[in-house]
Amino acid sequence: MLQGERDPKTCCGRIWCSSVTPSPSSPSAPAGGERPSPTPTPARSNQTPSILKSLSFPGVSVSISSGFFLLYQADIVVRGYGGYNSRWALFLIQRIFPLVGLPPVATTIFFGANDAALPGRTSQRQHVPVEEYRQNLKTIVNHLKDCSKSMVILLITPPPIDEDGRERYARSQYGEDARRLPERTNEMAGVYAGQCIELAKEMDVQCVDLWSKMQATEGWQKLYLSDGLHLTPEGNALVHKEVVQTLRGAGLKAEDMPHDFPHHSKIDGVHPERAFQ
Repeated sequence: MLQGERDPKTCCGRIWCSSVTPSPSSPSAPAGGERPSPTPTPARSNQTPSILKSLSFPGVSVSISSGFFLLYQADIVVRGYGGYNSRWALFLIQRIFPLVGLPPVATTIFFGANDAALPGRTSQRQHVPVEEYRQNLKTIVNHLKDCSKSMVILLITPPPIDEDGRERYARSQYGEDARRLPERTNEMAGVYAGQCIELAKEMDVQCVDLWSKMQATEGWQKLYLSDGLHLTPEGNALVHKEVVQTLRGAGLKAEDMPHDFPHHSKIDGVHPERAFQ
């Protein structure tokens, strides 16, 4: 488990930024079995930052690393920013994805559930009007395209909202002081999801319609959502499945990625140095 992570089965995550970095050829090692001098590990050739919504467990990024990209083929670098919306993400985008240096090979953008919080309700601080939400996504996508013309960009819609689940959760936490009106609705989440889908088509980037995918399963409310909003382990597994499937469809396949160092089967037990020359 990566530093700072918690058990994905028991906790809720944040907005996660994951980097996946496939490697070029391995560095050579000294001959004769001598131990190489301690030099910094070279950066791998590509990166795949993945901005995941505050609904996500850290296990999504770990699943991608273990289920799609093998760890000796790719690096996963995770960053978390709890409760952010697309407006606040604009303050991060230049720092997370600088225009200088090695660009990522693919990026996922997963915003909308916080943006879709209703104005005038308890989560109104996070609300972003849908027109601005779409423009913010467009700004992020344009910046990523400036980083790399070949980058695979994947938008993920906000998931559905189980309004009854949100009410039950509020009452379990606050009793009679629980809010009387929902701070989010599934209908409004669908409006934001629709704008995300339309923008992906307009800008010719990939998209996962999580809002529809989840609702296609009977009992999705309790299967995929822990409190009507945040994802269960099964919900994160669905995100992982859809992201991996979409990235593979876009040409990113683990079996096609180079290894940074040789597979253990290629290392001679008597002369291990030969595998690193």
